[in-house]
Amino acid sequence: MKRRQFTQAAAGLAAATTLAPFGIVRAQSRSLKVGVLLPRSGVQAGIGQDCHRGVQVATGILKDLGLPGLEIMNGDTESNVDVARSRAERLISEGAQLLVGAFDSGQTTAIAQVAEQRGIPLVINIAAAPPITEQGYKFVFRNFPTAPMILGDAFANQLEVFSASGAAPKTAVFMHVNDTFGVAMQKGFTGVMSKFTMPYKVVDTIAYDPAARDLSVEVAKAKATGAQALILVSRLNDAILHTRELVKQRWSPMAILSMGPGWYEDQYLKTLGKLGDGPISFVPWYDPNKKLAKQLEAAHRKAFPEINLNTNHIYTFEALLVAADAFKRAGSADPKALADAIRATDIKDNVSTGPGIKFDAKGQNDKLKNSAIQNRGGKLVVVAPKAASNAKPELPIKPYDKR
Repeated sequence: MKRRQFTQAAAGLAAATTLAPFGIVRAQSRSLKVGVLLPRSGVQAGIGQDCHRGVQVATGILKDLGLPGLEIMNGDTESNVDVARSRAERLISEGAQLLVGAFDSGQTTAIAQVAEQRGIPLVINIAAAPPITEQGYKFVFRNFPTAPMILGDAFANQLEVFSASGAAPKTAVFMHVNDTFGVAMQKGFTGVMSKFTMPYKVVDTIAYDPAARDLSVEVAKAKATGAQALILVSRLNDAILHTRELVKQRWSPMAILSMGPGWYEDQYLKTLGKLGDGPISFVPWYDPNKKLAKQLEAAHRKAFPEINLNTNHIYTFEALLVAADAFKRAGSADPKALADAIRATDIKDNVSTGPGIKFDAKGQNDKLKNSAIQNRGGKLVVVAPKAASNAKPELPIKPYDKR
């Protein structure tokens, strides 16, 4: 090789070497690595797997909205707080640039601690315990209502349901799971209720283990009060146990009012058939009249025709929407830049009930509204608030022995 040819070749090699790292950076910046932590096994497996469906339908919709791609890194919390913490650590070590999760408040609390310590943004999909966004965290954001927000809207929507149906119970029993979420709801129940003029008096409060396999004693105790309504904060498995016990013990309250998950879950509806009709859940939901909600519903129906769109899908989808929107505005996967972009989020074209997605100084979307949904023939209809509804409420519910 002549000297001039060697010099030109060396210069070309040097140029290629210099450009290569920047080429790699550009390729990496095309997508954001998102670690999604959900209880895909263990006692909350059904709900965790349901949340994952929201992840599966998100990709196409985010692309249609002109948002950048997300590289999903899945982590199973196994319905365990300690596992949730270790999985969060592992995902970050494996390159996750943002975390999403984790449905359960206890598991989410552990993940939030890790995210804050490691300086990695966490966008909470579902978790209602108030303390999570009361720690002064800079990297934790929640597009989901707190327990007091859920309770406040639950009482307001109950009054609307009672007025619209022309039927209201005079007595009620409050039953709740004794996990982080259930205890938070129980602590706020009486205080929030005192702000409303409710037609009923709570005659007893009963706590139980969400992993219990037999609730016959608890249901018998509630039945013995003679209460007209059963108000519950539960999970999927115990919601099914409750219903079976109600049928077995021949007790048909005029109203079953849920302030948490379980009663609207697809598995609940399919497992119980006609016996699953009637309960009204006062929960974070979606506005069926919104454009993006209709788009998500159509995409979900196409992907999972046998499964109703619900809270798990909606808020998991919106967590990814927040991540993709922030990544686009930040133009970088740098944790601080992402956190700053999330803090400045202002999404008006969204799915959930309320004016949109915007975070306060604590990282909480405090403008969210909840809905009242009723089980009807294996489907779910929105009965309150009126502005975000597509059906009228039916009370009293039909007795179990007449179905």
